[in-house]
Amino acid sequence: MHIVRRNVLGFILENSDFLDAEIGVRTVFIIKDSVGAKDMKQMKVGLLELSLGKFRNVLLNQTNPVEAVIRNIANNVTVVVFQIHAQQSNVMISFDKNPSVNSSGTGVDKGLVSILRPQQSVCTWYLRSLDANQVLSTAISIPYMEKDPIPGGCNLEFDLEVDPNIYLDYTLIDTHIKFAPANLGYARGATPPSCDLGTDQNSRWRLRYDVYQYFLPENNLSEMVLMSHIQKMSEVESIKANGIKMLTLTTDDKTNVYFSSLPGQGVIYNVIVWDPLWNTSAAYVPVHTYACSFANLVDNCSSLSKLSTKVFFTTLAVLGLFTCFFGHRFWKTGLFFMGFIFIGFFFFVLITRVTGLVYDVRLILTAVAGVTGGFFLVASWWRFGSVLLCMFITGLVLGFLFSSTVFFTPLGDYRVFRDDVVFWVTFSSVALLIPVLFVGCPRMLNILATGIVGSYAVILAIACYVYTSLSYISLNLLRRVLNDYFSRAYTNVPFQTNDFITLSVWIMLALSGVTVQLRRERSEVPFPPHPYLTWKRERERRSTNVLDPSHHIPPLRERIHSKLLHIKEIFQKEQPAGERTPLLL
Repeated sequence: MHIVRRNVLGFILENSDFLDAEIGVRTVFIIKDSVGAKDMKQMKVGLLELSLGKFRNVLLNQTNPVEAVIRNIANNVTVVVFQIHAQQSNVMISFDKNPSVNSSGTGVDKGLVSILRPQQSVCTWYLRSLDANQVLSTAISIPYMEKDPIPGGCNLEFDLEVDPNIYLDYTLIDTHIKFAPANLGYARGATPPSCDLGTDQNSRWRLRYDVYQYFLPENNLSEMVLMSHIQKMSEVESIKANGIKMLTLTTDDKTNVYFSSLPGQGVIYNVIVWDPLWNTSAAYVPVHTYACSFANLVDNCSSLSKLSTKVFFTTLAVLGLFTCFFGHRFWKTGLFFMGFIFIGFFFFVLITRVTGLVYDVRLILTAVAGVTGGFFLVASWWRFGSVLLCMFITGLVLGFLFSSTVFFTPLGDYRVFRDDVVFWVTFSSVALLIPVLFVGCPRMLNILATGIVGSYAVILAIACYVYTSLSYISLNLLRRVLNDYFSRAYTNVPFQTNDFITLSVWIMLALSGVTVQLRRERSEVPFPPHPYLTWKRERERRSTNVLDPSHHIPPLRERIHSKLLHIKEIFQKEQPAGERTPLLL
């Protein structure tokens, strides 16, 4: 995966325009009297002057905290949400120089809410990095008026009294975000509205929460990209203009949402709380994730695909590319390919759910099971010669891919499909529709299946080397089968330049493969003759026709026995020459 790598200083020098004016860091010498007035202490304190609604970039370190200050705040501003973002290193933000649990937050995307007092015109926060190295971060302060809702104003779960943060955790399967409920806005010096006094339209229960998602450019993990794009997800209007609205929550709903994880793909999430009575809105602090670790030496964000995965899918792609163009002509090879996929998929699901084997072992066993399944399907064709049975398996493979593609679209995120029963009944019905529709023209079904499925195997191999969202057509199905709770996750994925290219490759390969096979097979018989009956007929013919040279060929058992005796003679000790029998008198 391509990563734009720049050190922090190089980034600053190369992108001076992006830094949005100079960072006002100056050294202030504080002189204190100590015992005997003879000692003098010297402290370096960074000062960051901010303006409301404007981003500023700052380098943070562990030893010297940065004091962020906003001056001349207008009287009609009642709340200021201050937030700071870094790519991978945790930073601390607090109200005091000596932070406490209830007055600070730590993370890569953190914010604090300052409730302004009457006549207050200055706000101050303190920033520092928890990393020994310098950390590039971006900060912004966003003002809200008295009728605007207050994000996290009714927090009962987290440490801060008013918590505007979105808390995110992820696995390789799903990403979970949660946040504290908001409260109604109020004037400076007024008593905050009660959070649990009533549930009518005059309380916080009238608020609505819109959850937004934003995808960073694919194959790019640079700090510069994150810092520039997170600005698009910080304020209400820019969130609505750039983000993808995924769902709307009411106060009756739980304030947590699940999404499908996209390892290696940067995603930003944010929530807009809306007051329908005053038609006012406020934004929480955006949070980002790559669903992977930058610090791991193995399986980090820059090297997600294992070697075993690359070998497995590259081999499958070679077989799939051959099947795409010659699957019907080389009938047994096409059957082997479909049997491999059919048995391999279900075997991988089985051993993953019932065993605790490591991934590489499971993949090797899946390959062995797939080869066995491929040979079994070829053997069943040789013995029974049932075209309908073989085409049913082939049609199911194509049906599974078609049904997975249908649920890969936004249709798959409809709330009705959160129910597993509804989902699997619908999915199975769509998958079975393919072999049923083509029951009268099995040759066309086989050509379509080998062309489409074979070309998709090439796409899966490409996904091992370059990120593409098309791999999640099959991965989302696999996740739904393996994880009992994946049904709650929204499966939206980005569709950017790489995806358009890979989609074009898939369509081109599929159309070319199907066209080539149709032109080549139009004058041929639909399917080969029954292999077992052909073999049996030939055997009977050889046994009755003494003029046939094959009639005089010994049976297979005798030929094997003769070969074994010949091999045995090679290792026997050579007998000495001469007469060995006694002379007759």
